[in-house]
Amino acid sequence: MRHAFSVRIGPVGFRIGADWRGPIAQLETLYRDYPKPLDGVPDFTVRLFARRPWRRFLRPSVEIGGDYMLPEAAPLPLRQGLLAAEMAMNLQMALGARRYLLLHASAVERDGRALLMTGVSGAGKSTLATLLAARGWRFMGDEFVLLDPVTAQVHAFPRLISLKNAAIGAAEAAAPDARMGPLLRATPKGDIRHMVPDARAIAAMDVPARPALLVFPRYGFESEARSVPPGEAFVRMTQASTNYVSLGEAGFRALTGLIAAVPSIAVDYPDGTRAIEQVEALWADL
Repeated sequence: MRHAFSVRIGPVGFRIGADWRGPIAQLETLYRDYPKPLDGVPDFTVRLFARRPWRRFLRPSVEIGGDYMLPEAAPLPLRQGLLAAEMAMNLQMALGARRYLLLHASAVERDGRALLMTGVSGAGKSTLATLLAARGWRFMGDEFVLLDPVTAQVHAFPRLISLKNAAIGAAEAAAPDARMGPLLRATPKGDIRHMVPDARAIAAMDVPARPALLVFPRYGFESEARSVPPGEAFVRMTQASTNYVSLGEAGFRALTGLIAAVPSIAVDYPDGTRAIEQVEALWADL
């Protein structure tokens, strides 16, 4: 590839190559405080490329590839090249990661214990993780939680925080000093802006934590919290994992162990302020 950049996020290293300088320059700026892959060897390779040579110049169109690909994935315009890179990194993890059980969730840590939050798109897990980090929690990730089947600990994956639509303003108000990426308008998921996790999250990204609470948030409803039975929590989490089936028995043992070890709570909330109050109260009761 004409342009390339390497970075390590938590225990996972990436090499991103592109036909264009623009997306690589944005990655270099936003990930400038992150380390390089261990021993210089990435775990995954990402490619941002033009399917036809003329697409590099005329209405530039970014195809997503790498070690793993989805042939049916639609290309993105070059102005959304940063989003394409982030999506491609997530794709490599979703299809190729085998060392950890991957849970599509956000995570924050306090006193060595981790709060995990998962839900459907729009549930607010990224926003809640960002708001909690602004209140002193350590941000561990908003895309994947990496659960070690051997130790039962979760490892941080603090990639750029992907904020969507109204969450952008809420996060900017909560963390006005945070470094932000460009505002990407009219993406397939609406307006998106990436926030760089704070220095503490990056410095401590090699420090794992033990899960202590599993929350299923749901935005847009009156405040309510209810305990989720183990069977329901297990089904929800199998749906939230991208490699549960691939890991076989190891994945089953890791997930059943998680469900048995920590409380599972469904939380409905009307706004971020009420959600934080509910989560903090649940945490205090542990």
